Amino acid sequence: MRTNLFHLAAIICCLLSSNLFAQDRGQTLKGVVLDKIIREPLVGATVIAKGSTVVFQAVTDSAGRFHFEGVPVERQTVQVRYIGYKEWTSAGIAMNSGKETDLVIEMEESALQVTEIVVTGQSERFKPLNPFAVGSARSFSMEETQRYAVATSDPARMASAFAGVSVPGDDNNTIVIRGNAPNGLLWRLEGTDLLNPNHFSNAGATGGAISLLSAQVLASSDFFTGAFPAEYGNALSGVFDLKLRKGNGEHREYTFQAGILGLEAAAEGPIKSGKQGSFLFNYRFSSLYLLSKIGIEIGDIKTKFQDVSFHIWFPAGRIGEFSLFGTGGTSAEKLPGEADSTLWVRQPNKRFNSIFQSDMGALGLIHQKRWSNMVWKQVLAWSGSNNVDKFERFENDYQLQPISRQIHRLDRITLTTNLTHKPNAKHLIRSGATLTLHMFNLDQSSWNPLINRSEEQINSKGNLYTLNIFSQWQYRPNDRLTFNAGMHGFFFFLNKKQSFEPRASVQYAYSNSQSLSLSYGLHSQMQPIGIYFVRDTVGNYFNSQLDLTRASHLVLSHRIGWGESWQLKTEMYLQDIMQAPVGSDSNSSFSLLNEEDGYTSLPLVNLGKGKNYGIEFSIEKRLTKGAYLLASVSLYQSKYKASDNIWRNTRYNGNYLSNLVFGKEWEWIRKNRHRSFAVNFKITHFGGLREIPVDLLKSEEAGFTIRDQQRSYETQLPAYFRIDAGLRLKRHFKQLTTTFFLDIQNVTNRMNARASYYHPFFRSVEYQYQEGLIPILGYKVEF
Repeated sequence: MRTNLFHLAAIICCLLSSNLFAQDRGQTLKGVVLDKIIREPLVGATVIAKGSTVVFQAVTDSAGRFHFEGVPVERQTVQVRYIGYKEWTSAGIAMNSGKETDLVIEMEESALQVTEIVVTGQSERFKPLNPFAVGSARSFSMEETQRYAVATSDPARMASAFAGVSVPGDDNNTIVIRGNAPNGLLWRLEGTDLLNPNHFSNAGATGGAISLLSAQVLASSDFFTGAFPAEYGNALSGVFDLKLRKGNGEHREYTFQAGILGLEAAAEGPIKSGKQGSFLFNYRFSSLYLLSKIGIEIGDIKTKFQDVSFHIWFPAGRIGEFSLFGTGGTSAEKLPGEADSTLWVRQPNKRFNSIFQSDMGALGLIHQKRWSNMVWKQVLAWSGSNNVDKFERFENDYQLQPISRQIHRLDRITLTTNLTHKPNAKHLIRSGATLTLHMFNLDQSSWNPLINRSEEQINSKGNLYTLNIFSQWQYRPNDRLTFNAGMHGFFFFLNKKQSFEPRASVQYAYSNSQSLSLSYGLHSQMQPIGIYFVRDTVGNYFNSQLDLTRASHLVLSHRIGWGESWQLKTEMYLQDIMQAPVGSDSNSSFSLLNEEDGYTSLPLVNLGKGKNYGIEFSIEKRLTKGAYLLASVSLYQSKYKASDNIWRNTRYNGNYLSNLVFGKEWEWIRKNRHRSFAVNFKITHFGGLREIPVDLLKSEEAGFTIRDQQRSYETQLPAYFRIDAGLRLKRHFKQLTTTFFLDIQNVTNRMNARASYYHPFFRSVEYQYQEGLIPILGYKVEF
C-alpha cells in the first residue's frame, strides 16, 4: 500500500509542479472591528498593519470596516486600538496574492469607565472566543489545521496537539480527552449540536477517518477540555464549538486542490455585485476512488467519499441578518474476502467480507438581530446520519454466513434560541434554550455461537425529545477580576430523566501577563440512543430506563505570558463521574466508560463510577518571526468501578501524554519572485491503551480470541510513539498563489500496536499493528 502511495505522490508532483504565471506581491488586507459580546461595529477604531518594511494605518468607517490595498505578501502584525477597549494584537497573519485577507476582530470592552484613553490589557492571543470560558479552553484558527504536520485541515487531528488530548488510532481522528471515552465529546456548529461530522464513522462514535467539515468554510473556533460554560450540555469530556466564516463580499475567489486525500474545489464571493451578502461553497471527492477506476489500486480496501459544505450570508435591514449553512457527505469502504481456505490459515481476515457505509448531513438557518446592548440569535437546523456495517464469514463450503449487521438511521431537528445582554461593561448575561426532536430507525443483529444463528438485538423506529436550557452571568468589577456563574438544565423525555447542573468560575489576573482561575461544573450526557432500545429474547427493552451519566469537573489553571508571543500554562483537574452505565450482573466488569462507539446489547444499570485526575503543563509560542512551538506534558489517572465493585484502569488510562509541535517558515524575494518555505514537525508519545487480556487456554480450545473478563484492562499495549513532518512551498504570482505540500505521517515507520489477538495458526497472542509511514501529498491553487 505504501509503495502505491509513493507512486501516487510522484504522479501528482509531475502533473502539478509547473508554473506559468507572472509575479506579483500586492494584496488587500481588510476586515471589521466588532464588540466581542454584542458584535456591534466599532466606529473610529485605529488599525495598524505592519510587515518587515511597510506600515499601514486606517480608521474604521461607519460599518466598523477597514481596508488596505497593496499590502506586501508577507506575514503581517495587526494592532487595533479603541477608546474604552483593550488593545487587540495579532502577529503572523498570512497574506496570499491569490486571495484577499479578511479579518473579523472582536475587541473586549474594559470594565473601567474610561472615555479618553485606550486601555492596554492582557493579550487576547491565547483567549477563547467564548467570553464565559476561563480554564481548559482555547481558540484555534483554520490556518493551524493546515499548518500543523499531518493535521490535514482537520480540527480533531489538530486538537491532538493540545495538552491532555490524544488520537490513539493512526487511521482516524477519534480523540481521547483526559482519559475520557471519546463519545463524551460534543460537536457544535453555529450554536446547534451536530451528529458526528466525520467520514467513515461508526454508530455512536464522535470521530472518523476524515473530517467532513471543510476548513474552507470554518472560521476561528473554540475547543474545551473540561468545566465548560453553562451553554454547553449533553457532553462529559469536551466540546468543539465551530464557527462559519463569511465569503468575500466584494470579489469572487476560487481555490482548487489536488492530493492523496481528495480533489477539492471552493468558490466564494458576493451574492450580487454591489449588494451586501456573500456565499461560500466547497466540494471534495475521493482521489483514491478515481485512481482505482484507472487501475491504480492502493491497498485491499475499496474506499470512496465525497462531501460538500456551504455558507450563505445575507443582511435583512431592520429585521437583522440571516445565514443558511449546510454540510453533507457520503463515505463507503469494502474489504472483500476470498473463497480460498488455503489463505485463511495465515491470513484470517481473508475469510471475511466487510461492507461499510457512513453518510452524514446538516442544514441550518440562522437569524440574528442586534440592538445597542443585546443580540438575539435563533437557529433552526436538521442533522442526520446513516450507518451501515455488514460483516460476513465464509463457511467451509464457501457459503457466506452473516456475522453481524448494523443499519442505523438518526435524524435531529433542533430549534435553538439565545439572548445575550450586556447592560454595561461590568455585567454580561446570556440565556437560551434548545428543543431537539430525535428520530431513529435502528436495526442491529449479531451471530450467537450458543444457538448457532444470528440474533436480533435492536429493531426499533420512533422519536423522542430532549430540552436544554441555560442561563449564565458574568461580573467584572475591574479588568483583573472576573466571576462567572450559571445553570444548565437537561431534560430527557423518553424516560423523564433530568439534570440541573451548576457552573461557576473565577479568574484573577494579577498582572497583564499572569492569571489564576478556578472552574467548576456539573455535566451530564444521555446514553448513545441505540442502547435504550436493546431488547431481550421476548422483546422487552431492558435499558429504556437508564439515567443520564453525570460528571463534576474542577479545574485550577495558572497562566503566565511573556514577550510578544509566549505563554506557560499549568492546569490541575479532577473529574468525578457518577451513574455510569455498567453491566447489570454483579460480577460484571463492563462499563460504557471504556466504549468508543457502537450500541452494546448488554443489560445495563446506572451503578458505575469513574474518576479522572491529573496535571498538565504546556508552553506555547504563537507564530511570530516565522517560528511557532507548542509543547505539553500530561500526567494523569483514569479509573472506573463497575458492578463487581472493583476499581480498575479505564481503557484510556495511559498515565502520561506528551506532544511537541513546532515549525519554521522562511520568506524570501529574489529577482522579483516571492516565495515562502516551511517545515513542520509533530512528536507524540503516550502510554498505550489498556486491554482485557487474551485468555490463551480458552482461545486455543475455541480457535479464536477469548478474553479474560475478570482481569479487565490489567494489561497495557506498548507505549505509542510517532513523529510526523510536513513541508510547504508557497509561491505568489499575480493574483494567484500556489502551495505544494507534503506531510509524512510516521516518519520513522514505527509500528505502534493497535490491539492484541489470538492467532490460530501460530497458537499464540500476537499484536495487530497500526499504519507505517504514509506520505500525504497535495497541491493547491488560490486565485
